[in-house]
Amino acid sequence: MSSQAASAKLADNAAQGGTLIKLILFAVSLAVVPLSTYFGTLNNVWKGDSTFAAISAVFAANFVLVAYIVQSVYEDKERGNVKSEENKDGETHKKK
Repeated sequence: MSSQAASAKLADNAAQGGTLIKLILFAVSLAVVPLSTYFGTLNNVWKGDSTFAAISAVFAANFVLVAYIVQSVYEDKERGNVKSEENKDGETHKKK
């Protein structure tokens, strides 16, 4: 029984580490993507108009935020499905 608890704890720690890596990746993306968008569109797309370049950067930042939210909701649903399957397995083992 303790080996099952240890493996569950190990899997939970690995999942938390993956979550931390994703958070760091999105934090770096939130800094890099809008700045790259601003300076990339400033002279190449908008021909020096900083207002439209800033608006493009705002859209890029919002895109990164929405991507993070969608990814975290998907990950939460995935973890919920795994936990519900574990609960079902636990109930069947208890009945036997």
